Amino acid sequence: MAEQKTAENVVFIGVKPVMNYVLAVITQFNQGINEITLKARGKAISRAVDVAEIVRNRFLPNMVVRNISIGTESMQAEGGTTNVSTIEIVLGKGQ
Repeated sequence: MAEQKTAENVVFIGVKPVMNYVLAVITQFNQGINEITLKARGKAISRAVDVAEIVRNRFLPNMVVRNISIGTESMQAEGGTTNVSTIEIVLGKGQ
């Protein structure tokens, strides 16, 4: 069950425009999924927050933020390892 959740219910936030990710989240909720996780690293963190807020305030006002997790990942770079901040925002349908 956990494998299916991570495969289907996760939207990875990158460099695309914010509305592309908003559309992906709304599409998944319209398909009947009750909970979606937005994941982002580094500079995309602010874009993930924007996606969550646009979905909640403009399109699906019954959505609630269930959980926010922050962390750090070590990544290999040219000069060795570097730390990159991460965020996971879990959106779900309100009661």
